[in-house]
Amino acid sequence: MSIRPILIHPDPRLKKVCPPVPAVTDEIRQLADDMLATMYDAPGVGLAAPQVGVLTRLFVMDCIKDEDAAPRPMVLINPEITWRSDEQHTYEEGCLSIPEHYAEVTRPARVRMRWTGLDAQTHEEEFDGLWATCAQHELDHLDGRLFIDHLGPMKRQLITRKMTKLKRERARA
Repeated sequence: MSIRPILIHPDPRLKKVCPPVPAVTDEIRQLADDMLATMYDAPGVGLAAPQVGVLTRLFVMDCIKDEDAAPRPMVLINPEITWRSDEQHTYEEGCLSIPEHYAEVTRPARVRMRWTGLDAQTHEEEFDGLWATCAQHELDHLDGRLFIDHLGPMKRQLITRKMTKLKRERARA
């Protein structure tokens, strides 16, 4: 496992719709391992492949926040939402590609997702709470959307300008 660099917004790769993973290969398994290591190191609760510069439909997540609980790393390949609740939930979201910026985003409170696992089998599960928010946030990444795309244009532009400045400062360092 290796830690991969996380792309910072604005980066054109973060706005691309990712094509499906054709097959679960050793390369995909290595990508998933690296992404989990990168996510835990960041630290974050989710990470999508385009955030590490790989344009493919894969994301990882682990929303266990209790230090006494066992981690629950998940790898979702070619995920799709098969059901959304009518009930909405607002959660303050952040993103590893938009460090130190947070905003409230309203999404369905519960979702059911279907995906392929590293075992090449189809899996389906209903998520709620932080898990539902994270799954929808990461799926957005695979469709070229960021959480700031759910905000008004003024707030989105402000955050984008701050990220551009951050990237310039990091490039100089």
